[in-house]
Order: sequence, then C-alpha cells, then structure tokens
Amino acid sequence: MITLYHCANARSFRVLWMLEELGTPYRLEMLPFPPRVLQRDYLAIHPQGTVPLLVDGEIRMNESVAICQYLASLHAPTPLNVERDEAGYAQYLNWLHFGEASLTFPQALVLRYGTLEPQERRLPQAAQDYAQFFHGRLRTIEQLLETRDFACAGRFTAADISLGYALMLARVLGLHERFGPAVGAYWSRLSARAGFERAMAVQEETAARLGLPLVPTAGVGTGRRPPAHG
Repeated sequence: MITLYHCANARSFRVLWMLEELGTPYRLEMLPFPPRVLQRDYLAIHPQGTVPLLVDGEIRMNESVAICQYLASLHAPTPLNVERDEAGYAQYLNWLHFGEASLTFPQALVLRYGTLEPQERRLPQAAQDYAQFFHGRLRTIEQLLETRDFACAGRFTAADISLGYALMLARVLGLHERFGPAVGAYWSRLSARAGFERAMAVQEETAARLGLPLVPTAGVGTGRRPPAHG
C-alpha cells in the first residue's frame, strides 16, 4: 500500500487530493510543519526533511507534481491523465508544472520570509516582492480560464490539482484577495469537488487526532544549521 508523508496545507496536499480523486488505498503519516524542525526523527526516513514523501514498494518520490504525474500514469486510463496522443497533452504537461514552478515557488518564499523565520531573520521586502511575483503569474491563469472551465483537455485533470493547490496555498497565506473573476470561479469549482472535500476532511480529522495545527507555526525557522567554526 502507498504511504504518504504529509503536513497540513503543504505541497503534499496535491498528492492527498490526487489519491482521493483516484480512490487509491493509502496510509497517511501526518507530521508537524516543517518536519525537519519540529519532528527531527523524520530525517532518518527522508534526509531532506520535506513533504511530500510517497513510498510505493521500492519507489520513493518527494516532488509533488512528479508524484501526481506518476499516479496519473500508473492508473491510466483515467480522466486525470492526458495521453500523448490527445490534443491537450502538451498543455497538460505545461500547466501541471506551472502550478509548482510559477505559482507555488514564489509563495514558498512569502511563507518563509514572512512567517516561518524568526522575527530577526524575516525579510518583509522579499516577501512582498515574491507575493507580487505570484500575482503577476496568476494573470496568465486568469486569461486561460476566461475561455474554459479547466486547464486543458476539456476536463478536470492532474494539472488542475497542481494549479488548484497553488490557489489553496494563496488562501492560507492571504494572497487570494487579488484573484480575478475567472480564477475565483475556477477555485469554487475545484474546491467543490468530492475528491477535494474528502482530502480536506482526512487532513482535518488526522490533524485533530494528532493535535497538529492546520496553519504554519510562525517563527520556527526552516532547519538551517548555523555555520561551523574553527
């Protein structure tokens, strides 16, 4: 059975959502965020100390979008996948990776330099600059969604999970107030899906059982070790 290591509202939510959409059995291991700081024994399982970590037999993967692509291919044929001979294949790959590289990456820096770092290490200007970076890239999605309900192939796919997580994170970070009307309607469609609602319920129930917060803990740092001396 697949095991997913996950933190509340972290990139690993993409994988949790994907698993629920597919109806694939899995075991969830939920950790405090960031686990490399708040659960140091996790480093023995995954030396980077990040989530997601997906373990499927001998397979270990730690990039959320790559895991979504792997799961879609593994369970093909599924509407969540776009096959190479479909007209929307290139768009599928583009938006699948756009969700991480262009939308989530700048938000990760907003989170780090606006919340996670101790007060003396925070960089408000950097957080503001990367928030602006995010909003600039979001305009591309606004234009895309003015003429369609989903990113590609005329249906909901793993690319929408990738993009949808970035919108979810924006809401966690308070960056959603500048969503355009098309992006706002898109988010409403995505968050109303039964698979999304199940993933959210599993996350909330597991967090409550383990006493874990659903929002990042401010000021805990990122696990950066001080430089060696001597």
